Amino acid sequence: MNFIEYPDADMMMIDLANRIAGDLNAALHHEERVCLAVPGGTTPGPLFDDLCAADLPWDRVDVMLTDERWVPTQSARSNTKLIRERLLVNRAAAARHLPLFAPADTPEEVLPELEAMIAPELPIAVLLLGMGTDMHTASIFPGADNLTAALDPHAPILVPMRAPGAQEPRITISARVLDGALRKHIIIVGAEKREAFEKAQHLNAKDAPIKAVLTGADVHWAP
Repeated sequence: MNFIEYPDADMMMIDLANRIAGDLNAALHHEERVCLAVPGGTTPGPLFDDLCAADLPWDRVDVMLTDERWVPTQSARSNTKLIRERLLVNRAAAARHLPLFAPADTPEEVLPELEAMIAPELPIAVLLLGMGTDMHTASIFPGADNLTAALDPHAPILVPMRAPGAQEPRITISARVLDGALRKHIIIVGAEKREAFEKAQHLNAKDAPIKAVLTGADVHWAP
C-alpha cells in the first residue's frame, strides 16, 4: 500500500484524474479494451469532471460502477445517474457503460444478466474506490447480510447487499474482483475518514471491509 497526502482536495482530484488517465493509457497499449471501475457517492464527482476530458481512446474503455443502490436510474440516489452526468460526458462519452442496474424489484432477479455483461471484461484494469467512516468500501458494509459472501475468496462477481442503515438494497462487486484489479486507487477526504482508515489497519476485513482491497493500492488523502 502506498499512502499519498495532498494539501487540499482540489489538488488531489486533479492529480488523481491524471494518474487514472495515465493508467488507462498504459493498459491500452497492451489490451484492445480495458475496464475502469468507479464508485458513486458524493466524493468522486469533481474527479469525474476532470477525468471525462482526458485525451484517451475512450471507445476502447468499459466503465462500470463498483456498486449501486437499487433505485431507478433517474433517482437522485442513483450512482448510475452520477456517472452518466459527470463521467460519461465530454471525451468519455465514447466509453461503453456496463450497467449495474436493470429494471427489477430486487437485485437478485437480474444478477445473471448483469454478471454476463461484466465477466468478459475482467479483470478490472483500473479501480477507484472510496471509503466510508464505518470503513466500508463499494457496498461491502460491516454487518451487511451478505458480508461473508462478498469477502469470500471464491465469491461471484456481484453480490446483493442489505445493510443496517442503508435506505435500499444494494448490489456490489465482490472483494475478490475488486482486489484483482491491476491498478487500485482509494480516495479519502477529511480527518474523520483518515482516522477510520488508520483504525482499519488493526482490524479484520469483516469489521473493516476496506482492508480486503488494500494490497498494492495507492491511497490518496486530502483534508
